[in-house]
Amino acid sequence: MPGVGLSILLIAIGAVLKFAVSVTGHGFNIQTIGVILIIVGIIGLVVSLIFFGIGSWGGVRGSRTRVVDEYDDADIPGGRRRRTTRRDY
Repeated sequence: MPGVGLSILLIAIGAVLKFAVSVTGHGFNIQTIGVILIIVGIIGLVVSLIFFGIGSWGGVRGSRTRVVDEYDDADIPGGRRRRTTRRDY
């Protein structure tokens, strides 16, 4: 998931700018840019986890039911056909 990695990177860069850099510039504040990057990174992380991560990590999951047609004695013409229902959790 590139969204999670990019979000963590933005949070890390923002934290460095906010807490470790003490440069003052004219017209902008580097600490404010750090706070903005942290906020954007947190929002991106939450959105990535909601859309991509929770279902695959066991958070909000449902069950799937699939119907599988299996054939016994498939090599013999007119072999028996059996329908099986499988539930995946």
